[in-house]
Amino acid sequence: MKLKNLRLFCFLFCIAIVCITFTGCEEKIPEELPNILWLTSEDNSPFLGCYGDDFTTTPNLDKLASEGFLYTHAYANAPVCAPTRNTILTGVYASSNGNQHMRSYYPLSETVLPYPVYLQQAGYYCTNNSKTDYNTNNVDEQAIWDECSKTAHWKNRPAEKPFFAVFNTTISHESSIHKSIPNNELRHSPDEVPIPPYHPATPEMKHDWAQYYDKVEDMDAQIGKWLKELDDAGLAENTIVFYYGDHGGVLARSKRYVYETGTQVPFIVRIPEKYKYLFPEKQVGTKVNRLISFVDLVPTLLSIIGVEIPDYLQGDAFLGKQKTADPEYAYMFRGRMDERYDMSRAVRNQQFRYIRNYMPNRIYGQRIDYLFKAPSIRSWKEAYEKGECNEVQSAFWETKPVEELYDTENDPWEINNLANNPEYKDILEKMRAANKEWVTRIKDTGFIPEADRVDRAGETPMYDYMRSGEVNLEEIMEAAEIATLGKVENVDHLKSYLKSNESAVRYWGASGLLILGDKAVSAIPDLKAATTDESANVVSVAAEALYNLGEKEMAKKALLSVLKNSNEFARCHALNVIDCIDESSKEIQEGVVDMISNADSKTRNKYDMRAAKWLIEKWGLNPDDYKIDFAW
Repeated sequence: MKLKNLRLFCFLFCIAIVCITFTGCEEKIPEELPNILWLTSEDNSPFLGCYGDDFTTTPNLDKLASEGFLYTHAYANAPVCAPTRNTILTGVYASSNGNQHMRSYYPLSETVLPYPVYLQQAGYYCTNNSKTDYNTNNVDEQAIWDECSKTAHWKNRPAEKPFFAVFNTTISHESSIHKSIPNNELRHSPDEVPIPPYHPATPEMKHDWAQYYDKVEDMDAQIGKWLKELDDAGLAENTIVFYYGDHGGVLARSKRYVYETGTQVPFIVRIPEKYKYLFPEKQVGTKVNRLISFVDLVPTLLSIIGVEIPDYLQGDAFLGKQKTADPEYAYMFRGRMDERYDMSRAVRNQQFRYIRNYMPNRIYGQRIDYLFKAPSIRSWKEAYEKGECNEVQSAFWETKPVEELYDTENDPWEINNLANNPEYKDILEKMRAANKEWVTRIKDTGFIPEADRVDRAGETPMYDYMRSGEVNLEEIMEAAEIATLGKVENVDHLKSYLKSNESAVRYWGASGLLILGDKAVSAIPDLKAATTDESANVVSVAAEALYNLGEKEMAKKALLSVLKNSNEFARCHALNVIDCIDESSKEIQEGVVDMISNADSKTRNKYDMRAAKWLIEKWGLNPDDYKIDFAW
């Protein structure tokens, strides 16, 4: 009996030891919330050593990547700052919020909460040093942060609170190449700098690229200072560090364009061993090829801190207990960029990028005042006008295809459009369907032209308006898809659209006839009738189509009527048209001058004024002769 008892005791003892051993091996989740530090830089694609760029000098970010996880497929959902920050702030695509146009300042829905609200409710001390620029008019930037200023700092938190802190650097911003540094003061050689195949190697282009690399190096040094500050405080072991660029940039065809160069960003996360249950991969210092984009940031933050993710959020958590399966696609959008109208949507999977251009009649390189401050783009345009650019380099100054498809693995600069290649038909159709599903699912506000939406929705947030039952988005989208194909067999469809009760459908009908050009001659009577449409957007598009069909006097009369419209975005659209048709008659010049002269002084820096200022310069008029002050 004693031997049996001894055997039983030994057996139970062994079982206990095994249980204790395995219990000890379980990853214990710390009770305390992690500090979270966001380090952000402006206007930079992943031109970093850790991303394989051997021309750059980025030791601090390279080290951070070796200590954390580098995301190889990270994307800004918009290729420009303010709509991007709107998306980051809300976890909802700015094109769903109604804030996709650059600096448009429309209200957010009360349904859509800024992420600091959730963090503060969870007990975080939230600081922003200091970037807001949220592209909306009803977020109190001071109220949503515990501190929001150039002196805001995690050091100011109460002792018992975890912190969430944002530090933003503008060192690599587009403005950093507006003023040229002498060649002999550059650290990166213009003669050795790599130039993308779509850029001509003009002296200015090479110089701006080299100067930009200098600025990326300076940006890296600033990131290093912030990381050292965290280390010196002994907080690195309790702090998750995120680093990312806010969108691509900065030389022309990157920022503002839904290519890799405009949307792919560097993105690194360093997670302390204490929180290793959050590791996206087993091994620190590895690369993560999951598709992520900025709309994923809010759900990821909530997943990390243990807050249930609300249903209205449109992204996927890529860390934490609520992490989702890897998504198949990331999505991007482009709307008005400052004073110039354009509209594109893009879909990216692991290998391919699909772009749908909804204004294919416009060239890529529309003149934007801020963009043209860089010497490089001015030299590029001059080289094109002199016939010094090859086919790839010339494409930027010509109208766009309706669809673009690129194999980004084998064509990283996206210069070989596969959309018309039959070998890629299945991929094209699949990604085209993905784009349509996405814009339908998020109720994309961009299919209603800007001036029209202001008149229709008023102060109602577009997010709410699109869900009010007053908009048949599928009908509008069908009109947009058919109109932009540019097929002459659709002329009768487009004419019928001009008679729709839905103003956005009429807009797309007019746009389709504009795209058809001379093939739309049978629609002249319909377009003439459209010049009295209640929608100023419809009037401007119909006027442009008529002008190109030879009906210039009626077109000018219609455009002059829009210049008197009270809606600044209606005026801005008409000014875009006047520039594109290159109309400079005396009555048009007088109409533009009158528009400027009658503007309230408080609105002189609006985008319609920028568009008007360019026309005055283009026509060679002397502002002093008309008592116009452009000193804004």
